[in-house]
Amino acid sequence: MNQILLLKYGEIVLKGQNRKFFDECLMSRTRFLLKQLERKSSGNFTFEYAQSTLCIRAENGADIYAARELMKKVFGIVSVCTAYETEKDMDAISDVVKQNLHELIGNARTFKCEARRSDKLFPLNSPQICTEIGGIVLETMSNLSVDVHNPEAVVFIEIRDKSAFIHSGGEKGAGGMPNGTNGKALLLLSGGIDSPVAGYMIAKRGVSLDCVYFESPPYTSELAWQKVQMLAGKIALYSGRIRLYAVPVTEIQEEIYQKCDSEMTTILLRRFMMRLAEKVATEAAASAIITGESIGQVASQTMPSIVVIDNVCNIPVFRPCIGLDKEEIVSISRKIDTFGTSSLPYEDCCTVFTPRHPNIRPTIEEALAEEQKIDVDKLVENAFLNMKYINIQ
Repeated sequence: MNQILLLKYGEIVLKGQNRKFFDECLMSRTRFLLKQLERKSSGNFTFEYAQSTLCIRAENGADIYAARELMKKVFGIVSVCTAYETEKDMDAISDVVKQNLHELIGNARTFKCEARRSDKLFPLNSPQICTEIGGIVLETMSNLSVDVHNPEAVVFIEIRDKSAFIHSGGEKGAGGMPNGTNGKALLLLSGGIDSPVAGYMIAKRGVSLDCVYFESPPYTSELAWQKVQMLAGKIALYSGRIRLYAVPVTEIQEEIYQKCDSEMTTILLRRFMMRLAEKVATEAAASAIITGESIGQVASQTMPSIVVIDNVCNIPVFRPCIGLDKEEIVSISRKIDTFGTSSLPYEDCCTVFTPRHPNIRPTIEEALAEEQKIDVDKLVENAFLNMKYINIQ
């Protein structure tokens, strides 16, 4: 009897003739994470794939519980089960259930058994397996009762081609599509609550990420830059390797503040950010830009503002948070463990030179008229030339 991990696949199973590509991407991500874990401790992991399930065995003292936590962050996996593996024999299965019944049932007062028999040569069918194992559970724990409709615990028995697996159900996985199956996009990572959530949501659909952060020294500090690195690291736990670019926009902000209508400063800055993001996306071989905007949340996120901002872009801009309210965004940020870091009180460039009365219904004509007052191309080129980056694994 050994403890193993069963990783249940999600929508990958619907991919038909393209299935192999998705399987390989998921396996690549899984192997990478477990290799990282192997380097930190003793032991190793082996893999076996069968029937839309990836079976991971821990050998030589490898930490299966640490592996389980990592696997819950792998896109493409819908559930992660810690299971007991034994021979395809009812006596062996019964012994495993008896020995581990308290772990399988916990403090539940009601239970049921579920059996899945992919090996049709097994002598008992699924209802017969459930009847026999259910009887053993009731004999062992007399305080339990059977509830087939709404049980507090479920004992699962899976009869596979080579082994039998016993478990109490899986923990929810990350779902979505495997990393790298749907191209690459560039995330505008501000340090706030919304943008990490936006990156996570797009990465969940199999999109690889790089990130760009706009800094404004000396108005923004080194601590703000470190905060963004921390956020990128948390996203990378799900999305995989990220290259984080930092582009200085101090000169741009000062030029806008000194020469342009104060009510248009936020919109003009956002247009510069989009121009620069597109240049960075080209550098990073990314096909789209991602932002954390939620419509109507702030002055630059009204419908007219978004139209004016997007006017400078020649590649798609994805806004996965566009229809979410703040409470929904915060809920996701807590789930992916970015909320605490995003809440650290370090300023970002968007808080510098903020107008008292921003224009919430700008037009493209107004923006173009204001940009005639400054040298847009030169400012963009200067900022891009002073860009730096770091790789975050």
